[in-house]
Amino acid sequence: MSTPPAPPSAAPLPVPAVDPPVWEAARRGAVVVRDTGLGLVAFAGADAAGFLHGQLSSDVKALGPGEGQRSTYNSPKGRMLATLFLWRSPGPADADAYEALVADDLAEPVRKRLAMFVLRSKVTVADRSGATVRIGVGGPGAGAAVEAALGAVPPRPGAADAGEARVVRLPEGRFVVAASPQAADAIHARLAAHAAPAPREVWEWLGVQAAVPVVTAATQDLFVAQTANQDALGGLDFRKGCYPGQEIVARTQYLGRLKERLYVLAGDAPPPAPGTRIYAGAFEDQACGTIVNSAPRPDGGSAMLAVMRSEAAEGTVALGTRDGPAARVQPLPYALPEPAAPRGRVRL
Repeated sequence: MSTPPAPPSAAPLPVPAVDPPVWEAARRGAVVVRDTGLGLVAFAGADAAGFLHGQLSSDVKALGPGEGQRSTYNSPKGRMLATLFLWRSPGPADADAYEALVADDLAEPVRKRLAMFVLRSKVTVADRSGATVRIGVGGPGAGAAVEAALGAVPPRPGAADAGEARVVRLPEGRFVVAASPQAADAIHARLAAHAAPAPREVWEWLGVQAAVPVVTAATQDLFVAQTANQDALGGLDFRKGCYPGQEIVARTQYLGRLKERLYVLAGDAPPPAPGTRIYAGAFEDQACGTIVNSAPRPDGGSAMLAVMRSEAAEGTVALGTRDGPAARVQPLPYALPEPAAPRGRVRL
């Protein structure tokens, strides 16, 4: 499966000055980040579970109160329009409510597109990004920092309420604390007493290290979910009913030969912008992959997530052009599933 055309490569991202103690906290302790680059979309109503189950790639109906899961929202052609972390509200008063974290530049487009399919369903879709501040807490000590500051940590991926804040535990161990703009400063200060304040780039580096891709506007509608390792990350359920793009996802799983995967890369140049194309010698002038996310590394250079041809992962690749900065493949922090045995005809 070949990568579709992407926009022309953009200029490298600016690299902020991050003090060494902050990097050390990200690697060995905890950091708190005011800007996570994530937006918040909310769903409510008696039909919310059924509506989301029919639109997203995960088993939404399996979620109990406070439980969360990764998911994707796909085009009819099976390419990801957004990656989400979705959870069911932990409170009994709003048991039919769900919320999802998505890239902040996709929150309103996703809300608008999903709202088109509500029709007569009893469900509302709202972009709550402006009504909340999403504070990130990451690093090996993130859970302890959140518990010390707020007194509540979800025991598994999902959400729990802590006074004026909602604490969301992501599967890779990072946390997002959602609060009203009025309460955000005080909550950030409480968290900063137990975690080192850090810029957004440190949060994004932690995401790259965890190999958890975030689809943004620059990479929307480019990748089938399995090429971004969503089958390994829990963003796909192959036993649920139909949803947009399900036929392509199922055929990729049971009939196709997966020629691309998500890889972690490291390079010495500044972080390339999402959508930057990747080149390798065996492919000559043809791009063989695309940068999904990138961030500066503690020791200089950049860390990246890229969807690219598996043959290219065997050597050094170039960023932006055939003669661009070099990057090297790094180990994934999780195992990829074994290819599914072909089933012949797939019943959909």
